[in-house]
Amino acid sequence: MRLAELSPIGTRITLETLHFSADDIIRFASKFDPQPFHLDAEAARHSVLGGLCASGWHTGSSWMKSFLSFWMKETIRLKSEGIEPPKLGPSPGFRNLKWIRPVYAGDDITYYVTLLETRSLASRPGLLLNTTFNEGVNQKGKTVISFESNVLEFE
Repeated sequence: MRLAELSPIGTRITLETLHFSADDIIRFASKFDPQPFHLDAEAARHSVLGGLCASGWHTGSSWMKSFLSFWMKETIRLKSEGIEPPKLGPSPGFRNLKWIRPVYAGDDITYYVTLLETRSLASRPGLLLNTTFNEGVNQKGKTVISFESNVLEFE
């Protein structure tokens, strides 16, 4: 089975909803993005962002966590139905990453993926290149992150 058969082009798939607690935001920022508005609620309140918010990298890596969780469940589901799931490989990159609005402590972000295109790679027979549009939307229905990415698929 190919990804485009499982998830036709243009179909928006809901991955998972994740909660961003103050503790999670601070823990991630302490390791990877130690800016004051990610580490200290009081400093964040006085910043241009107006409150403790997640690093954009935290928001983006949470999309990947959501996708992998979804894909593992989908793979198990397909195999239980006797269907061989698409063999997805690494990603050769992403583009147009936009951190559209802050993710504040207490926000719930629902992540999505939409297949935009799939094509065979002339330079690598047996490989497809899938392009996806990925996004995260907060509990108010506002998009907080979006980007396009590619993922290889083995025929």
